[in-house]
Amino acid sequence: MAARDTNAAKEQLSPEAPPTGPTTLTLDPHVTPEAYARVREKDRVARVSFTFGEDAGPAGTDSEFREFLGREHLFVTRYDDVIAALLDERISSDPRTAMTPEQQKKLPQVPEELRPISRSLITADPPDHSRLRKLIQPSFTPRAMEPLRARIQRIAEDLLDTAERAAAERGESRPERRMDLIAEFAYPLPVTVISDMLGIPREDRERVRAWTENLLGGNRGRGLMDAESRAKWREFTDYLRRLFVAKRKQPADDMISQLLRIEEDGDKLNEEETLSTVFILYLAGHVTTVNLIGNGVYALLSHPEQLAKLKANPGLVKGVVEETLRYWGPVEFISRRIAKEELDMAGTHIPKGEPMMVGLASANRDPERFPHPDVFDITRPEADKHVAFGKGIHICIGAPLARMEGQIAFETLFRRMPELRLAIPSEELRWSNSFLRGFAKLPVLF
Repeated sequence: MAARDTNAAKEQLSPEAPPTGPTTLTLDPHVTPEAYARVREKDRVARVSFTFGEDAGPAGTDSEFREFLGREHLFVTRYDDVIAALLDERISSDPRTAMTPEQQKKLPQVPEELRPISRSLITADPPDHSRLRKLIQPSFTPRAMEPLRARIQRIAEDLLDTAERAAAERGESRPERRMDLIAEFAYPLPVTVISDMLGIPREDRERVRAWTENLLGGNRGRGLMDAESRAKWREFTDYLRRLFVAKRKQPADDMISQLLRIEEDGDKLNEEETLSTVFILYLAGHVTTVNLIGNGVYALLSHPEQLAKLKANPGLVKGVVEETLRYWGPVEFISRRIAKEELDMAGTHIPKGEPMMVGLASANRDPERFPHPDVFDITRPEADKHVAFGKGIHICIGAPLARMEGQIAFETLFRRMPELRLAIPSEELRWSNSFLRGFAKLPVLF
């Protein structure tokens, strides 16, 4: 790590901090690895709160979530303990788990348009989670994803063709052509793939993209409760309900048709569950893949010796994906886990109802699991043992798709644009202020 980053980390994690209070960590990936290391060395389960570095990019969370991150939380720091926490059936993904019926009744009513995501695969516990996962999982196996490879490749090639044409129209020539890697490649690739998978008619793609940009924008900053966001959410929901009717009448070879007809032991997804699955694909699956691609390109461009290895041996692209997920994974931590009962974990007593955070990024830099964890090495033997996708029943259902998209994106970019490089000095780049680790912009030359 550069001296600038190490010094900043020391400032963020002062050794004089009172032992009884929480450690304040900043959501700046240049700083957090060193800060995580200090916390991890001291405590298997630490008390932490999060703040947003002044040197980072635009705010990536709404004010309510920023306030939530500023509270004191129990934070699981080490690899083995993170695995254990994610596998522990006594720890819930549903914040209501530890509430009494009376407390649950006092919760604010969820607006009708947000109900499909308020009880999703991400937040459900067994048996609801088990039922949903059993119905949805067959659509997301590596075998089910493989037929998409050729189409994803074509989308990647088309996006780079478009970027080259745009540069030519501006009068730019190789190797001084410009593009914003996020806006022109990393963002549109997964959203186009998801729309293809779902079977969104081509003539509706622009409308759907506008709606999903609104949802993703809300997820990054504005929140989902303002009137404009809710109105657009209703429009998207109404559109999908009409599309479901059309797909039931005339099913096709797409995921919406599959979700509408799948049945297991007489059980089927209802319409709200189908809507929830579509929304989760766009919200959770899209943002993380954008960040995987952007973070991986930045890692390669800022580690030229690793980029040289990839260019010499394109077969290392799988290692690029796995090491990016370990080194600069798209998600810093899982923020909402609740102890369903009193328990002892990693030498710490945790009361019933205690909120917990599970440190994915901290675990992925644990030297007990990954030797020399602060080194970016695309030939690392066990990089795929990272926990960037989680673990246990809530492991990311779209992981096979994200891996495939990442492999295709990196291989295609550096084959088509071997002179790709940063357009501004590395120190001028700004990470988004978010527990979702990535860039809003990544200007490059090619």
